[in-house]
Order: sequence, then C-alpha cells, then structure tokens
Amino acid sequence: MDAGPVIRVRGLEARYGDEVILRDVDLDVYRGERMVVLGGSGCGKSTLLRHLVGLAPPYAGSVVLNGVDIVACSEGRYRETLRGIAVLFQSSALIGSMTVGENVALPLVAYAGLPPRAVERIVHLKLAMVGLEGYQDHPPDALSGGMRKRAGLARALALNPGILFLDEPSAGLDPVTSAGIDDLILRINAELGSTMVIVTHELPSIFAVAQRVVMLDRDARGIIAAGDPRRLRHESPDPRVRRFFHRESPDGKRATAGNRDRK
Repeated sequence: MDAGPVIRVRGLEARYGDEVILRDVDLDVYRGERMVVLGGSGCGKSTLLRHLVGLAPPYAGSVVLNGVDIVACSEGRYRETLRGIAVLFQSSALIGSMTVGENVALPLVAYAGLPPRAVERIVHLKLAMVGLEGYQDHPPDALSGGMRKRAGLARALALNPGILFLDEPSAGLDPVTSAGIDDLILRINAELGSTMVIVTHELPSIFAVAQRVVMLDRDARGIIAAGDPRRLRHESPDPRVRRFFHRESPDGKRATAGNRDRK
C-alpha cells in the first residue's frame, strides 16, 4: 500500500434532522487496502457509506477521495472524481427492464464513449471475471441472489474504478454463496489492486476479507475500535467490541449459531 491515503475523512458529522448519527469521524483508507466498516444495526454504517460516495453531504467535516474534497469541490470536479469510484449496493440495484449485459454496459455507454463492439467486448470480459460468462442476455430476475450480486459487481467494475464501495455484499446469501462472494472480492483486489471499503456485519465475511476494520457504535455515534479483526476479537479492552466479535448480548449470553469464522 502507498504511504498516503486515497480516502481521507476528517471531523465528519452526519445528521438526520436534529438527530446526530455520527460525529467526529476520522478515517484513512490506503491504496489497495480492504477496509471493512462494521457494527451493529443502526450504528451508521450505511450512513457513512453514503457520505463517502457523495450521496449525502455531511453536516460537518471533509471527505477527500484521491485528493479531491468532494464536500467542497465544484459539481464538475465531483462528477470527474466519481469516474474513479464505483458502488455495489446491497440490493445490487440492477434495472429489471434491462438484460444483465445491458446493466453492465450502462456506465460504459454513459461515460466511456466507446463504439458498440468495444462495449460488448468489455461487458463479456467483466461478466467472465465474476463467473457469469454467457448470462449477458438474461433478465436480472432470472438470476439467483448470489448471481445478482456478481452482476452488480461486474457493472461496478465496468470502468475499472480505483476505489470500490461494497454495501453488505453477502447479506441474505447462504453460507456457500457468501463464501464465493468473499473469494471473488479477494481475487478482484489481488488482480486489479482496487481499494475496497466494505460495509458488513457478517462475521465470516469480516474474517475472510478484511485487512483492517473500523467499528461503529450506535451509542457512541462514531468509531470505537480500529485494527486487525482477529486482534480486536481477543485483545480489545472494550466490552462492546468483544461482544460483537463473540456474538454475545450485553448479559453475556452467546449466540448459538453462525459464530464461527472461516479459517
């Protein structure tokens, strides 16, 4: 990883009306890193992601992507910066009236200015990269949940973004399919060197893909821990962090299923 961060957040405060969701959030993400944002329900994970990609302006603070403060920059500079990032939404956000191939082609048609044959070739390559070769003419509703995630990822990769934001990429999937998505994330990171910010609360995925995590807490309204998830699981002095990684409720009772991370 390079010395300087490609994502730099300082003093971020997020609000919905008068309610403070996040405050005083500082965060650095480095080139080629797989950073996971985790925490319990309602802690602000998706809110932070929306601010990182510019879908919502923060109440205060700065968000710098590749040297550009997307909070303070002009609309033109913001749109230019967006070409270097991509988002895989939790629902995959595929357009049902289009085929899988047409969905993947959308950013190419909108921004690349390529001839149709070149677009078709890139669509083929991106679908092959995510294991969906031959599915370009299928409608999204003909795909399984895991395949829709892969199709959404292929679309996100269409313009070869340097930064990928992934919102709950394995949510709602069975363990085998979820493990396949995790493996795909690792392969894309290794082959393309993409910087990845991954929002998830799924422990197996966290231990499979994260090089570093930041943990948000609803009551603290911000980051309460950061580092290697395996070290945090065993060494964090914060009981909230230990409870999360050991799937324990505040009364110390442990969940009975799904609490083993993949090795």
